[in-house]
Amino acid sequence: MDFTDWIMANEKPLRSGIFFGMLIIMGIWEVFAPRRQRVLTRLLRWTNNFVLLAVNIAVARWLFPLAAVGVASFVANNEWGIMNVYEVPFTLAIVLSVIALDFVIYLQHVLVHAVPILWRLHRVHHADPDIDVTTGLRFHPIEIVLSLLIKFAAIVVLGAPVIAVVIFEILLNAGAMFNHANVRLPLGIDKLLRWVIVTPDMHRIHHSVEDDEANSNFGFNLTWWDRLFGTYTLEPRHGHDGMKIGIHYYNDPKQVSWLHGILSLPFRKKIAGYTINRRDWKGEDES
Repeated sequence: MDFTDWIMANEKPLRSGIFFGMLIIMGIWEVFAPRRQRVLTRLLRWTNNFVLLAVNIAVARWLFPLAAVGVASFVANNEWGIMNVYEVPFTLAIVLSVIALDFVIYLQHVLVHAVPILWRLHRVHHADPDIDVTTGLRFHPIEIVLSLLIKFAAIVVLGAPVIAVVIFEILLNAGAMFNHANVRLPLGIDKLLRWVIVTPDMHRIHHSVEDDEANSNFGFNLTWWDRLFGTYTLEPRHGHDGMKIGIHYYNDPKQVSWLHGILSLPFRKKIAGYTINRRDWKGEDES
């Protein structure tokens, strides 16, 4: 059995093992060496964020039981997509597909900040008054569904190999937990990693209440897109300790940390105006 066959045969336990392994490692790291002081108790936030995660998993599996890997398998069997139309070496197809899917996630992230109705959904992720490993798992169920549909479309267009999709899903989940974690990396390591990988200090800036900072550092795994398209911010203006996390106007724990408040957040009238890419575009203030 070669490496590809082994990954496909062990896809579910592999993904689950890496997911829970990363969650445990980053969670323990946060407990013993937090980067910032918490605003709310870990019990309150983690309980509701994990329940939201369970809801999202249930919704995703009910609507799309085969998920992204199933779509990739269907595409491969029918020889759809760029990687199947052109004779691309298998290893190169895997690498290009993983990079291309990461770029799609970057574009999607920019989009949900730029379009007011999508921002309503995405603000569930940003309204968390603290940022830690569980923030990387906190999204509204409707946004999860839309994100899956975008990912499915990208897989179809690319003709991404099944193993590339498995690798990308693992990297996306592990990366989200890593770069949202409330941990501190040594400055030298952080600086080195930032040439390729989104670090916690880099992504934390994206969760600032300040519009220009929140509309930067959109990358989830690779930092290249932010550098290439001018959405990269090196440091928050008030420093990581002085930077406020969350969204203006959303400070009540019942609004932003209890499950019923999280699920109803997109449907409330008050929404913070957002600028995109430091330009003059602003979202509607629907107060």
